[in-house]
Amino acid sequence: MCHHISMKIEIKIFPTTKFIGKNLSFTYADYRAFELWRSFMPRRKEIQNTIGSELFNIQINPENFDFHSNTPFVKWAAVAVSSFDFIPDGMETFVIKEGLYAVFIYKGDQSGIAAFFNSIYTEWLPNSDYELENRPQFEILGEKYKNNSPDSEEEIWIPIKKK
Repeated sequence: MCHHISMKIEIKIFPTTKFIGKNLSFTYADYRAFELWRSFMPRRKEIQNTIGSELFNIQINPENFDFHSNTPFVKWAAVAVSSFDFIPDGMETFVIKEGLYAVFIYKGDQSGIAAFFNSIYTEWLPNSDYELENRPQFEILGEKYKNNSPDSEEEIWIPIKKK
């Protein structure tokens, strides 16, 4: 099934937000997001001062990221917090600064996500009034997210700036 971008896209400002979580550096060729989340999920309840129940899957790409399968980037499994007063052992803090984002809703299991991202970057972005900005991109996994279910829904936040 082909996921093309005919869905509602919102342009939003994401406020400066503090996060606590775990991170790993890897490549698309050696994609270790599952391992990262598997180490984070059993311990997420140790994080205090959380805001909301959503999980954040954050990706920090290097400058001029080429999306090549062997170019490393950093992934975070994290939750938003109101303060860094208490940081669980083995976890780290991270701040996303306020910025402009294009927000897409992805529906479906994980099999279509790579193609979906590809169409954002190769179809939507070039035909929009925006260009990619080198800031964190992330997915918000809320109550509609169901791991690998066709009914799953997640928000994809892509950092942009006016062309």
